[in-house]
Amino acid sequence: MNFTRKGRVSSIALVGALALSACGSDNNAGGTGGDTAASDADCGSTALKAEGSSAQDNAIQDAIANFKEQCPEQTVTYNATGSGSGIKNFIAGQVNFAGSDSALKTEDGETEQADADKKCGSPAWNLPMVTGPIAVSYNLKGVDDLVLTPSVIAGIFQGKIAKWNDPKIAKINDGVDLPATQIKPFFRSDESGTTENFTSYLKQSAPKDWTAEPSKKWPGKGQGKAKTAGVAAAVQQTDGGITYAEWSGAKDNKLGIAKVDNGAGPVELTGESAGKAVSAAKSVGKGNNLKLELDYATKTKGAYPIILVTYEVVCSEYSDPAVGKSVKSFLKYFGSKEQQKNLEEIGYAPLPSEVQSNVETAISAIK
Repeated sequence: MNFTRKGRVSSIALVGALALSACGSDNNAGGTGGDTAASDADCGSTALKAEGSSAQDNAIQDAIANFKEQCPEQTVTYNATGSGSGIKNFIAGQVNFAGSDSALKTEDGETEQADADKKCGSPAWNLPMVTGPIAVSYNLKGVDDLVLTPSVIAGIFQGKIAKWNDPKIAKINDGVDLPATQIKPFFRSDESGTTENFTSYLKQSAPKDWTAEPSKKWPGKGQGKAKTAGVAAAVQQTDGGITYAEWSGAKDNKLGIAKVDNGAGPVELTGESAGKAVSAAKSVGKGNNLKLELDYATKTKGAYPIILVTYEVVCSEYSDPAVGKSVKSFLKYFGSKEQQKNLEEIGYAPLPSEVQSNVETAISAIK
């Protein structure tokens, strides 16, 4: 089946009465789409509901809209409630798959993977689907070009660097007229995989300056706002504001995006520079459970180091085969080379070819 793209439609609401059939559930719901295109093997026949990461929201909404063009009788809805909520509701059987900015937890007494396996009645898989670069986004009048280092970023988000003309910022921005404006950091108030990835970056790349452990709950200073939309809007409205947000959110709000110097020179955030960082990731999952370990401290020349990979968390085998077929059909489109390439236009980086190939293999194995 050849899919076509009609453009980004993140503002389009896809509505309808949904009957759910979550993985590992007691089949307490299961809508069907009739005998037309929705029942085609390439479309699936069961309406799907998913939720989770707001970092991938623009990406998945784009994929849903384009999938809908090809499969008009099929319905997929995604609610960007945050990674933590998405995983909890997947384990509770309330959604058919979840979006998460980090893979299911297995260490330090965490039981997410085991709980998801139990609910599915089969191994739950983490499928990397979206590369979401995390932009250090700012709003500073008169400053359109800014370079930051891991140490300086850590100082800003701990409240130790309080003004934009601080000598530590000025030193790495020679020739830039930095105002004495107060720095106003904003952070995600909800549990967020973006927060976890950003704090992982700080912990790995500036361990002397950032001693807090990586967490979905923000451990630094600043003012909290809910979800990506909240922090991005707050910075847009605040001179001197700064936050961490996925690239698409920063672009949507026309925020300044800092270049990041991890030690090999300043790197501008682009699809190519983010892709270089993903290519350096280590695979730590087994079989079709495609967990990646990112190297946030990378000094690879031209690699933008602050990235997250959004996973679609799925059951490898659904209790209702019709649900499995529908999940497979949608994710097959979402992970296709064509749709992955489209994502760069809206602030995401396509999966590197070797990762994308592994994802396609795993999706084909969903039952």
